Amino acid sequence: MTIPDYQQIMLPLLKLAGNGEIHNIHDSTEKLADHFNLTDEEKTQMLPSGTQQIFLNRVGWARTYLRKAELLEYPTRAHFRITERGKKVLDENPQKITNRFLNRFPEFVQFRKRTTRKAKASEEQVISHEEFTPQEALENAYLRLRNELADEILDFVLKSTPSFFEKLVIDLLVAMGYGGTQYEAARAVGRSGDEGIDGIIDEDRLGLDSIYIQAKRWNRDAAVGRPQIQNFVGALSGKKAKKGIFITTTNFTNEAREFAKGLELKVVLIDGNRLADLMIDHGVGVTTKNRYDIKAIDMDYFGEEMGG
Repeated sequence: MTIPDYQQIMLPLLKLAGNGEIHNIHDSTEKLADHFNLTDEEKTQMLPSGTQQIFLNRVGWARTYLRKAELLEYPTRAHFRITERGKKVLDENPQKITNRFLNRFPEFVQFRKRTTRKAKASEEQVISHEEFTPQEALENAYLRLRNELADEILDFVLKSTPSFFEKLVIDLLVAMGYGGTQYEAARAVGRSGDEGIDGIIDEDRLGLDSIYIQAKRWNRDAAVGRPQIQNFVGALSGKKAKKGIFITTTNFTNEAREFAKGLELKVVLIDGNRLADLMIDHGVGVTTKNRYDIKAIDMDYFGEEMGG
């Protein structure tokens, strides 16, 4: 048979975890390959990049989506276990599990909204090759992978300790060009912690101006509202500061954003989505897995030959 897509893998994967034990992803991939009667050639078939086996990649995506619907959980790295919700789903004896099936769970719906917030087309749409040029299809795939990565980043940040989050903020600001050296930034951030200020960092290497920082590592079901921004602004005024950054792992309410826009002093609001995007853009907490160069004809090179 052909290699199943990741949605076809979801139900067998959940059934595999149905015994309640902790499973290793690599051992489980072998068992699933046997379930689908894959040949050795199919099991070892690689992605076009040559970096990973296609079937292993699809099992990974199936596991991710089941986890986002909270049917699976990750007790340790590269391992998974069924949840109580996952057991209840198996008790229903579903014929298949797809993204549409998982839409019954609000956590999965929110995940899909976050990962497709910039996408041009949803996964539920059937897109033919004629509708998108090869470059458009590639860019859409890149955008989807990026959004999936951003969501994973926030998951890891929310599970981190307060001290690690403090270090993350330092690393990001230094990567963006603030605070001078890592050592200088580390001396500033996290040292204040009073009167609504979590840290102070230089705007440039010469220290010509200072930026005051407030960082909130909140769960996504909460939102930073206007009162929190007002308290931060009050703290800035007490310091006679002109610039502030409020960083959070969650969202800001519309009232909070409107209040920040109307201020005389400059207050930048960085929500969880933008935090993850900035980490990706500046290489904080991420590493390059693959790189694809899109090349085009050099018309200067062929100009004379083509009569140009």
